[in-house]
Amino acid sequence: MSTINKAKTTLEVAARFNELAKQEKWFEIQDEFFSDDVKSTDPVNSPYFGYAEGKAAVRKKGEDFIKTILAFHGAHTTEPVVGGDHFAVGREIDITIEKFGRIQINQIMLYEVKNGQIVSEQFFY
Repeated sequence: MSTINKAKTTLEVAARFNELAKQEKWFEIQDEFFSDDVKSTDPVNSPYFGYAEGKAAVRKKGEDFIKTILAFHGAHTTEPVVGGDHFAVGREIDITIEKFGRIQINQIMLYEVKNGQIVSEQFFY
């Protein structure tokens, strides 16, 4: 059976995601796996971010965030935990950003995969 057009499984997506996350290649993750209609959701009362829908809007959300970073002090992403069509990683980040100063975010990042593409990301912090 040919695997050329075979969609990656959630486990395969999570493994590749992990490789790129360990290298802090977040935009490469978006380019490689985000569906055109991906949804990105932060906690309702987040002082930092909100909601974005569509690959371009989610990309802009990330780019806008990067622009606010004044200093990067460190980050760590855990190995993914896979369950069904979802996988989650833990992420700790220590940064200095405009308007808020130095912050540490300890979060869970939850991803949903369909047909080898990430269709949603949710952040819990």
